[in-house]
Amino acid sequence: MKPAPFVRHTPRTLDEALAILAEVAPQDGRVLAGGQSLVPIMAFRMARPAHLVDINEVAGLDKLIVENGMLIVGARVRHGAFHKPVEPGPLGALLASVVHNIAHYPIRMRGTMCGSLAHADPSSEWCLTAATLDAELVARRKGGERIIPARDFFEGLMSTALKEDELLAEARYMLLPAGTKFGFNEFSRRAGDFAMSAALATYRIVDGRIADARVGVGGAEASPRRIPEAEAALNGQMPGDAAFRAAAEAASAAIDPLEDIQTTGEYRRDLVRAVVRRALEASVK
Repeated sequence: MKPAPFVRHTPRTLDEALAILAEVAPQDGRVLAGGQSLVPIMAFRMARPAHLVDINEVAGLDKLIVENGMLIVGARVRHGAFHKPVEPGPLGALLASVVHNIAHYPIRMRGTMCGSLAHADPSSEWCLTAATLDAELVARRKGGERIIPARDFFEGLMSTALKEDELLAEARYMLLPAGTKFGFNEFSRRAGDFAMSAALATYRIVDGRIADARVGVGGAEASPRRIPEAEAALNGQMPGDAAFRAAAEAASAAIDPLEDIQTTGEYRRDLVRAVVRRALEASVK
């Protein structure tokens, strides 16, 4: 199939883009960046926006810099920008580790991090990363902006706190302290498929024990999120099999699993148990 007819707008400045979006948003106007999520659903006519605001020529949205202890990722930054570490510390290494799990190489060269966040697929690796690392998401609209913590941004399946006339202009991540350990693991039926469950874990070692643990789970619930029960099972413990298994059990028990025609809730609990443990095991390699 082919998309329904639409008007494509090509602003050159952010102010121009926001003005156009304010005008066309009530007519189901959408923002187009990489298009790796939007274009396929338009082709199947699952979405029929009357207007597309193409931001690929908007100056400044390709920002990828460290400022004031934060990594700032603009709305035009492609997944492929993270194939190599974008900063020399643990955050750069973490993002480079995660990105290779996203879809396939051609998609990574076109799709964008902010586009993935705005799409809010619960299986998205970047959504999981933002939720686990407590990213700040910068929404801009004509006449103003607001900063939305990741924990408040994801509101359910393909649903976010963005207003219809807002553009997700930036994602901001605090740099991780030197020595931060991290691990990522996901399960999908085939390489490049959407993950049925995924986990990201970070922590530091202080006096031989785990501190500042973060454990995030995606793909298993309607939105990715941190799992406080798993973090509590890790903090103060020595890193190793016993602590990792306890955290995995805690995460499995804590989730409200999605169910579908192929997957039961108990199966997703088993997947969460496995991916959390494997992510933690990967953190010590």
